[in-house]
Amino acid sequence: MKNPLKFFQEVKQEAFKVTWPTGKETVQGTIMVAIMAIIASLFFLLIDQFYKFFLDIILNIGL
Repeated sequence: MKNPLKFFQEVKQEAFKVTWPTGKETVQGTIMVAIMAIIASLFFLLIDQFYKFFLDIILNIGL
């Protein structure tokens, strides 16, 4: 088993190797995620309305 002190020293060394995104990159990523979520929600709304329309037609034929 490793020495806990050595383990935390290694974790600290690895943390310094991480390249963190800049504020601008974070904002751009957030905006892109929001735009893609809106596009996906609109797409699924249209598909849902399409299926609802045809399902209503099919169900009303029997009446």
